[in-house]
Amino acid sequence: MIAGAAAALAPLARAEAYPSHTVKLVVGAPPGGPGDFLARLYGKGMGAALGPSFVVENRPGASGTLAAEAVVRAAADAHTLLVSGPAAISAAPHLMKLGYDPATDLVPVSMLGAGAFVLAVHPSVRARNVGELRDLARSRTRGVSYGSGGSGSSSHLCTELFCEALGVKMHHVPYKGEGQAVADLLSGEIQVMFTAPNVALRHARAGTLRLLAVTSRERMAGLPDVPTVAESGVSGFEYIAWQVVFAPAATPPARIATLVGAWEKARRAPELREQVETLGMAAPEALVSGEPLAAFLRAESARLGRLIRDGGIKAE
Repeated sequence: MIAGAAAALAPLARAEAYPSHTVKLVVGAPPGGPGDFLARLYGKGMGAALGPSFVVENRPGASGTLAAEAVVRAAADAHTLLVSGPAAISAAPHLMKLGYDPATDLVPVSMLGAGAFVLAVHPSVRARNVGELRDLARSRTRGVSYGSGGSGSSSHLCTELFCEALGVKMHHVPYKGEGQAVADLLSGEIQVMFTAPNVALRHARAGTLRLLAVTSRERMAGLPDVPTVAESGVSGFEYIAWQVVFAPAATPPARIATLVGAWEKARRAPELREQVETLGMAAPEALVSGEPLAAFLRAESARLGRLIRDGGIKAE
């Protein structure tokens, strides 16, 4: 009887094991952006903690909303997760009609990182600091063109806030992800972009981009010679973007708890922590998971909604 009971329970135990196969981390942007960078970095640590591999699936388009919709429609078993920044979660609901509601169709699991952008220009641009870029934008009849990862993306909203603070206009060129925008910045097709530290540092070292400022309150450890925007004459300016892992809303709480624990273990690994912190992309400890993270995301939606309405920002 005991052997029979054990045999009957064995399939149930296997069914409840998590993860039972590869976990997909769906990123709503091409490779190279901050979400993709953090997803791949943490994916290795998650695989080491839980066993089966965590793989990144890039689904760019529509400011990350295509990726979000795909995860909302996926089975709520925590084998398909979304890695997203503000665009698809906090900005898109104020810019376009969506096939999902971020507040009810997705549940936040863990914040992977939160960090500043770097203001980068093509080497042909005759500006070596924020003041010279302001003067250049004011002097050009057709203005200066800047790229972003799409309408409502963090890079878009950051640049609009920057232009407002400087009292200038720049021409927005939206892309289906920051990777495509960076490619055109490198070719000189566009002149300016706020981009992720890992992207900026790589191209600055190669001499293919010039870095003017960072949007954090203090200088980044990985870019000690690059001043902040506030230091550059725009008093009080700060912009921090974030990347959060989400699961479909009906995902069992026990699996969410398993993920939170594994992400916390990966986060504390010295090598991973050093990479994230050096680039100024570390998540604030108080907002890593749970209700503090959920409350932060509600506040972000309200804040970006006001920015979009007050600034008259439209989807392009």
